[in-house]
Amino acid sequence: MEKKSIQTNNVFALEEEKTLNWSEVQSSFEKSFGKEIYSSWLSNITLLKEYNDYLVLGVPTRFFRDWIVSRYLDKILKQIKSFKLSLIRIEFKILEDNKTSINVNHKTNESNSILEIKDSVLNYNRLNPNLNFDNFIKGSSNEIALSSSKKVCEQTSRFNPLYIYGGVGLGKTHLLNAIGLELKKETNVMFISTERFMYHFIKSIKKNDMVNFKDFFRKSSVFIIDDIQFISGKEGLQEEFFHTFNSLIEKSSQIIVSADRPPAKLERVQERIKSRLSGGLIVDIDRPDLELKIKIIKRKIEDNQNQFGESYNIDDNVINFIANECKTNIRGLIGILNRILTFGRIHKKPLNISDCKNILKDVFSQQKIITVDRIQNTVSNFFNISLNEMLSQRRSRPLARPRQIAMYLAKKMTTRSLPEIGRRFANRDHTTVIHAVKTITKLSQENEEMNKNINQITNLLMKE
Repeated sequence: MEKKSIQTNNVFALEEEKTLNWSEVQSSFEKSFGKEIYSSWLSNITLLKEYNDYLVLGVPTRFFRDWIVSRYLDKILKQIKSFKLSLIRIEFKILEDNKTSINVNHKTNESNSILEIKDSVLNYNRLNPNLNFDNFIKGSSNEIALSSSKKVCEQTSRFNPLYIYGGVGLGKTHLLNAIGLELKKETNVMFISTERFMYHFIKSIKKNDMVNFKDFFRKSSVFIIDDIQFISGKEGLQEEFFHTFNSLIEKSSQIIVSADRPPAKLERVQERIKSRLSGGLIVDIDRPDLELKIKIIKRKIEDNQNQFGESYNIDDNVINFIANECKTNIRGLIGILNRILTFGRIHKKPLNISDCKNILKDVFSQQKIITVDRIQNTVSNFFNISLNEMLSQRRSRPLARPRQIAMYLAKKMTTRSLPEIGRRFANRDHTTVIHAVKTITKLSQENEEMNKNINQITNLLMKE
């Protein structure tokens, strides 16, 4: 086949005479991703240059690029490779920057646009009256977070922002909701999840209506946002959140934020945002201890009896057994209790520990879910190095080998893809992960000490 050379940046790349039919590729995107995702995002991608092993694709804005890269890049590359096997990477070029046109010269009816944003947001701004301070059960694991939340209600802007972090199902949203219920009696409260904030941000960009978006979210006296970790990797959204945050602080509005980790450990989040989030009071909610779990179980039984008028015959031995065996979060504990209460109601019999073991055999036999974060922390602790050192760009053997072990275990023990794992290791390329997996696989077969270390770390990860 005749081939011709193309010079780019003093490097000669071979371009195949046979080129991609981009219309066919776009049709495959629509079938694979669905019409909604295709029309919203992928239909805006254009083919600019095609080389033997990579493509240069055009996207309208930086935000489009960041959104596509963070959510769809791996699948896009796989889809295009079905048309051209030699491809190994994709590059994006931003064709234009619409920021100016978004903020200026919009010709929409401002009053109607504000009403549209307001009505749609209010559907997700409803505070749950059942999640209040009265029914939040206090324990040693959440005592500081609870007292800080109450203090904010007494004196807003004393801790600004108030940043509450902890694992899933431990009560962060409950506390945010309770703060909102308390403060909405006297002031304007905005309570929204990061996912809904992002939804309205994208919608406003598409409608060329960012002015009304900014006005609406920056006018609240109390701004409460849940699960801020979901801004990870979304540069356009982070830019807007940063300016919203600054605007609210300048007008002395109270900001309350929740996340699953402290600000310093938020991945792929701008340093200036981490700095702002760290400037107030940071409190955490830990896993409940045995005493708190027993309190929660007893309160839940009492609530059910009062609400449904049912009597449950459960003695303290059964309650202690459930609290001891349940290793999940509070939400999981309540789910387990509901199963037991339902069984007792259906069979109309006093429950014993044997019954509980039988009812919950699938729950108690589950292995602990292993995450990349947990692997990284376990490996760095095992080798007595800091997590920052292990994730750094330094290539010395005392750091490089633990880093490779962590990558190897992340591939073996999680369902994350190679590009995802690479991103979790300070945005390294997936080829680095492949090399690490091959290296540690070989070493563990040849080196007894390496095999021993791998087994010990694996055992640590499998323990509760």
